[in-house]
Amino acid sequence: MNKLTKIISEKPILAISATLVLGLLLGWMFFGGNRASTPSEASATEEHTHEASMSGRQAGTLWTCSMHPQIQMEAPGNCPICGMELIPMDTKQDDGGISPDAVVLSASAMKIAEVETTVVKKQAPYKQVVLPGMVKPDERRISELTAHFPGRIEKLYVNFTGQKVRKGQTLATIFSPELVTAQKELFEAIKYKDSNPQFYDASRNKLKLWLFTDKQIDEIEQSGKVQFYFKILSPATGTVTKRNIAQGDHVMEGMSMFQIIDLSHVWVEFDAYESDIPWIKMGAKVAISIKSIPGKVFKSKVTFIDPVLDSKTRTTVVRAELNNNGQLRPGMFAQGTLQSMLTTQGDVLMVPKSAVLWTGKKAVVYVKEDHGDTFAFHYREITLGEDTGADYVVVDGLQAGESVVTNGAFKIDAAAQLKGSQSMMNPEGGKQSLGGHAGMDMGDDANKDEEMDMGDSNKETSMQIDGKFKVQLAGVVTAYLDLKDAFVATNSTMAATQAKNVKAAMAKVDMGLLKGDSHMMWMDMKKPIDSNLDKIIASTDVEVQRLAFADLTDGVYKTIKMFNVTGLNVYYQFCPMARDGHGANWLSLDSDIKNPYFGEAMLTCGETKETL
Repeated sequence: MNKLTKIISEKPILAISATLVLGLLLGWMFFGGNRASTPSEASATEEHTHEASMSGRQAGTLWTCSMHPQIQMEAPGNCPICGMELIPMDTKQDDGGISPDAVVLSASAMKIAEVETTVVKKQAPYKQVVLPGMVKPDERRISELTAHFPGRIEKLYVNFTGQKVRKGQTLATIFSPELVTAQKELFEAIKYKDSNPQFYDASRNKLKLWLFTDKQIDEIEQSGKVQFYFKILSPATGTVTKRNIAQGDHVMEGMSMFQIIDLSHVWVEFDAYESDIPWIKMGAKVAISIKSIPGKVFKSKVTFIDPVLDSKTRTTVVRAELNNNGQLRPGMFAQGTLQSMLTTQGDVLMVPKSAVLWTGKKAVVYVKEDHGDTFAFHYREITLGEDTGADYVVVDGLQAGESVVTNGAFKIDAAAQLKGSQSMMNPEGGKQSLGGHAGMDMGDDANKDEEMDMGDSNKETSMQIDGKFKVQLAGVVTAYLDLKDAFVATNSTMAATQAKNVKAAMAKVDMGLLKGDSHMMWMDMKKPIDSNLDKIIASTDVEVQRLAFADLTDGVYKTIKMFNVTGLNVYYQFCPMARDGHGANWLSLDSDIKNPYFGEAMLTCGETKETL
């Protein structure tokens, strides 16, 4: 039975094997002979393929990426952004006389590349201007009470600053030998009032020069007695903000005794940045919010614009006035919001900020030209005017009705660079290395070297920047942003901890990736960065830490610019009131201002200077 079972089980295996051999034999008979080719035939095939490739290139065939259609190359290869193999572009449509320098995309390619356009048009140039400020006393309502004659303070009725007083209220009494003598002279002059009125008038005027009122002098005459103690009266109703005397003090003529301020009417002074000045005019309405009075908005108007600009902070003072029922106190932080229109005649041409690419002092846009099923994008340098917040005023370079790229402009610019056409980084045209600009993706630089020209006033130094180094430097920026958040929270302990993290990220930067001059430059920049990190780690005083953080920011920003670390999507922001009014910068992922130098005390003070 075992032998029979074995024979039966082997039969299917033999049948399957026989069928497989037969199939292979038939396949060779029908197809094998046709697949064979001689060496000469193989060579002819390769030559034909080469000729087809050259023919396509000579005919102007362009190669593109299915995922990044803005990429247009003259020869096949891989996409410089994602690495995918390039495919031939659809060239069925007639170019319709499109300039060879233009970047051409179909409607579907625009959708894939997420390229969006906007028609520029004329409109009224409105802008919302937000200004940081502070409540201050009305300087016209400040009274300084000085001693007009020497004497001794016998009694003091105002014992502390902050005390409220009324006009005419007695503040102190004083004994003065000079006043005793002046009274005796007056009594003597009264005797000769009719025969020598000039002598009488001179005696009264002497007391008037010491700020005695006619009523006080009449009381002295009527009493007929020399008074040894005289009252010092308040010249105004208000609050005593300074008391410079104490009971028993001897005062000299001209000495300041009291300062009294009427706080029923106050000023709110704002710092207007240089770029905001064209939008602010006398009489403009301003909504004022006070940090310590949440939920309430005070309405006022601009009553004064300082004609002089502060050379250090690049700001000027803009003033509004408010009646005060006791809520507003000098020194309170305020924020003013103006909805202002530019002082121009009629509507002006406006372009969205997202459409503008900056290269040094030049502003660049890409203008769309419709060619039926395809669209051409042309490089255009324009001249800009005032900043309206979301838009720029166009002075020259665009016409109303033209369409500009508002989303995907960097992608169009990268495609123009690949073609060797005019672009933001290469205004003259010609083939250029994209480096970290194409696609704005730091990851694409991780395995590439980028040649960069660094210059100063005397020379240009050519440096090789390894992409890995730039990625490591971006890691330092990421750790720095957490440190910035610790200062926004005014937390010195957290700041010290985050500073250690930044230092750890610095230690991971491999300076061996740098060559020549770039290596030496990194060494020079690294020292102050490490030094300021050590200061933050060593201190428990948040204000001391913030001073070191300001210097640290300068070093980090300089390093980013020096080594051309792009695509970070980080905002470079500035506060003119930091560093005791000298101003300081910081980097942030958030376009909204969150000031690390004052925290909650003045969280929104500052402006964005640049996007990295």
